[in-house]
Amino acid sequence: MTFIRKSLLTGAAGFAALPAAAQEAASLDARVNAVFADFTGPFVNLIFAPLPGTSFPWIVLWLVVAASIFTIYFAFVQLRYFGHSISLVKGDYSDPDDAGEVSHFQALATALSGTVGLGNIAGVAVAVGIGGPGATFWMILAGLLGMASKFTECTLGVKYRNEYPDGTVSGGPMYYMSKGFKERGLPGGGILAILFSVFCILGALGGGNMFQANQAHAQITQITGDYPGWITGIIFAAVVFAVIVGGIKSIARVTEKVVPFMGIMYVGAAAIILIVNYDMIGWAFGQIFAGAFTGLGVAGGFVGALIQGFKRAAFSNEAGVGSAAIAHSAVRTKEPITEGFVSLLEPLIDTVVICTMTALVIIISQQLIIDAETGNYVLNDAGSAIATVDGNSGVALTSAAFASGISWFPYILALAVVLFAFSTMISWSYYGLKAWTYLFGEGKMSELIFKVIFCIFIVIGAAASLGPVIDFSDAAIFAMAVVNITALYFLMSIVRAELNSYSARLKSGEIKKFAH
Repeated sequence: MTFIRKSLLTGAAGFAALPAAAQEAASLDARVNAVFADFTGPFVNLIFAPLPGTSFPWIVLWLVVAASIFTIYFAFVQLRYFGHSISLVKGDYSDPDDAGEVSHFQALATALSGTVGLGNIAGVAVAVGIGGPGATFWMILAGLLGMASKFTECTLGVKYRNEYPDGTVSGGPMYYMSKGFKERGLPGGGILAILFSVFCILGALGGGNMFQANQAHAQITQITGDYPGWITGIIFAAVVFAVIVGGIKSIARVTEKVVPFMGIMYVGAAAIILIVNYDMIGWAFGQIFAGAFTGLGVAGGFVGALIQGFKRAAFSNEAGVGSAAIAHSAVRTKEPITEGFVSLLEPLIDTVVICTMTALVIIISQQLIIDAETGNYVLNDAGSAIATVDGNSGVALTSAAFASGISWFPYILALAVVLFAFSTMISWSYYGLKAWTYLFGEGKMSELIFKVIFCIFIVIGAAASLGPVIDFSDAAIFAMAVVNITALYFLMSIVRAELNSYSARLKSGEIKKFAH
């Protein structure tokens, strides 16, 4: 996910240059923005409000503290069971006769497709640009801690899912809130489940849908030239509907192909640049570690680096938000804890690997300048603080950084943005759908209604610039985390009991690998 805004209008001069029809549409858009902002502004400001006397959003602290508590409570489960997690993804322990709809790998790919996105491209550039190289250190740390949050929520997602006679399943935070609280004799689970479902639907339609379509259209027009956004929206809507109409199995079949492809494509490009500049990798890591505690002169110093790193990790991998638990609940397994092990790989891949490689490329490339005499790239010793190049920021800054090593990379980046946006939309369509059916009931007609609504919002998102609508949906996504983590604190003892039971049986040899 990503949470970076870009206005389509640049002041009165730009507005006046638009055709009359475009001016009228923009004026209507502005009026809608103003009215919506008046109603939703207080909620958005509450969710993203900074801690008193700082610029650190309290919601980020909420996520990081929870991740730290789960890491300690489960005795660094992300390190102790890392090897077993890999074995599970490979299918070594998968029984095809277990209840569920998708494999461990497909569940992981579906969840990753909802988190690996523009935040890994644009968000990292902003974090490094503002917080300096040191922001990368705190981003990695938050990603490692977030692995424990994913482990906790996804274990509960499978444990309390609903399994139906036709083989389909429904799971996620709303189910472990209602069923888990009832099982423990705790009040309020039903209310938490309803709140979570409402926030999930709003987040799916906005940040998981409209914003993705809007940014994909913006990136495409940078290469093709300007054209109406509704055209992009209709094309996206048609392709997305063709995928999501088949349910989670169809979504999983697509994501298990798209996610590895786009991941390899993007990481491969980063690897090429790092290999070419292999002699600077050590220097770059030195900048990261030094900047983590000194700030290397950037605004805010140590605190600024810490804030930017934690923010980017939280906004990128969504650990603790609860969205991934919905995707992982569809896995084929009779051991809930196994999907907890698989899910902890998400923040590692999303934040520790992909975001770090992006940061390294940016750190290295921003220190490379053209030597006037030789025409070759040389190390820029002018200063250690990272700044934007030619006023670029976000996607443009990352594009410029990669282009310094691969001249044609902006075209690859455009394809990556489109794929990231597409994969995010299809994953969030499933998250929104499960929240919808929890509130309004299971059934083909109920599902179809939501899928049609979701695709209509794709067209709206690509054609409009409804900033406050997207801001509200982003706030809704992080409001999910407030509700979800509250529930996790009450239910984490259940996860520890599952972990202890499984660990004992694994050590005794009772749990065996399957021959495939």
